[in-house]
Amino acid sequence: MSAPDLQDFQRSFGQRIRSGGRTPRPAGVPAPAMVRYEGLLFANLRGFLDRCFPVGRACLGEQRWARLCRAFFRDGASESPWFRDIPRAFVAYLEAGATPPLPRWFAALAHYEWAELAVDLMDGEGAPADPEGDLLDGIPVLNPALLSLAFEWPVQRIGPGYRPRRPQPVRLLVYRDASDAVCFVELSPATAALIALLGPAGRRGREVLAGLAGQLGREADAAFLDFGRHALADLRRLGIILGVQA
Repeated sequence: MSAPDLQDFQRSFGQRIRSGGRTPRPAGVPAPAMVRYEGLLFANLRGFLDRCFPVGRACLGEQRWARLCRAFFRDGASESPWFRDIPRAFVAYLEAGATPPLPRWFAALAHYEWAELAVDLMDGEGAPADPEGDLLDGIPVLNPALLSLAFEWPVQRIGPGYRPRRPQPVRLLVYRDASDAVCFVELSPATAALIALLGPAGRRGREVLAGLAGQLGREADAAFLDFGRHALADLRRLGIILGVQA
């Protein structure tokens, strides 16, 4: 088989598998073998999606969930060869909006569920940190395995028993703690802004707090710095801040 013929065969074979039998079977492939390939690959994809999105699956019900997975299998796109990136491609497919009719909050819920896998796979090696260092005079070291997320829907509450009718904005932090457990924390606007300022390395805690005060329209006086000291200490206690640069 020449290179162009092989490419045509591969394209036809892939289209047949993704279409669920709606395109012609490639010449030379027995029907029973084609059925096995189609079932095996779709079941493989379903396995990844079922494990990563259990709440979304429960909210839609089995038949509707299966139709959505089939639509993604047929129409979704992924540039990554890694199976672990299938859930991320699924979220991108949902956020693009070219899907069967879904609840308005469903893409946000899927993003929230995917975040657990994303953080679990992140590299947790950060800069060396002194866990007991002074968080105001030292340079705080943020946990590298985290995602700070903002949603228009209360995704942490959505489930089969609760389906919001109106948007309710929420800020969430997803991070991996010292025991490698993935944790979820709801953030106030001020704490979310503080974590965003901590992201770029190189500033002492009191400098970060001065920047936060400016964002909030406050004076960086002693009372505000005391508030900030406690906020930084809480983040360290939770494992969101690892300490200060050693």
